[in-house]
Amino acid sequence: MLSPKNTKYRKPHLGRLKGRASRCNQIAFGDYALQAKERVWLTSRQIEATRRTLTRYMKRGGKLWIRVFPDRAVTAKPAETRMGSGKGAPEYWAAPVRPDQILFELKGVPFQVAKEAIHMASYKLPIRVKMLCRNNNENNNSV
Repeated sequence: MLSPKNTKYRKPHLGRLKGRASRCNQIAFGDYALQAKERVWLTSRQIEATRRTLTRYMKRGGKLWIRVFPDRAVTAKPAETRMGSGKGAPEYWAAPVRPDQILFELKGVPFQVAKEAIHMASYKLPIRVKMLCRNNNENNNSV
């Protein structure tokens, strides 16, 4: 699973996910893309499960780009712990995702294969997603 090698702070403040994605909202590398339509904190497990589904359905053909990286530590306190005694230990890594942000890009596979791969991968994500195409001949589909 993805995680940063080192961070400046071990337990950062999470902040808020306001607004839409102003960067990473257009296709940069591939021909097809998986675009988020809602805001969410994507965990490294969800990103890895989606990546596995995409590569497995493409039968390891073509190329896949992961455009999000889980660089925020999410902390949690143990169950049945009394209030106080500081912030909990880092539990998992997450990536903040805003609406219209590109999550994955595909290249080197036919349109039908990419469409079905993105459809199968959408089940691994906790949000609504949309398929984008670089050329406008194929219709952009919400998955």
